[in-house]
Amino acid sequence: MLKLLRPAMTRILTPLGRALVGRGIGPNAVTAVGTLGTVVSALFFFPLGQLTLGALVITVFVLFDLLDGVVARLGGQGGTTWGAFLDSTLDRVADAAIFAGLILYFISLGDTVTASVTLVCLIAGALVSYAKARAEGLGLTADVGVAERPERLVVALVAACLAGLGVPYVLPVGMWLLALASVITVGQRVVAVYQQTRER
Repeated sequence: MLKLLRPAMTRILTPLGRALVGRGIGPNAVTAVGTLGTVVSALFFFPLGQLTLGALVITVFVLFDLLDGVVARLGGQGGTTWGAFLDSTLDRVADAAIFAGLILYFISLGDTVTASVTLVCLIAGALVSYAKARAEGLGLTADVGVAERPERLVVALVAACLAGLGVPYVLPVGMWLLALASVITVGQRVVAVYQQTRER
């Protein structure tokens, strides 16, 4: 579903991307601003318990991940191998900040169990991305999995938003489900790479 929505969002963001290119703003700058905004928002709003506001603000900055691609395609400076590396690296920073903010929130509530589960989300999410990158570095593929980055972000941000609106248990349940799905995804990618190496 998220992959189907990406073209529509790209079309919506194209006029803004064209305006940025016209002002000489390249994709690397867009990537950096999006990451900085996500990190600051997650580490400010979530620990204070401002879950809905934090989720909404972070969502705006997460859209920069689509916008930088639009800017690159429209001819902005930085649409290079370096830009792709920077984008992927800063994505990991942004993801870590989101879950770190939620961990601090749970710790402030004295909920060390859910804080620990959220830590699993953070670590497993990083491993999901690493497994794919390492496989590609070896000339293999590891695109399988039930919880890729877009899905992880949607679950985390929607759960946080709903929790801030007073929906009970939605955030802890979301973290438990996301932790399980992320661990499963790591396993799926390990198996996929193993099977490819066996075929060689």
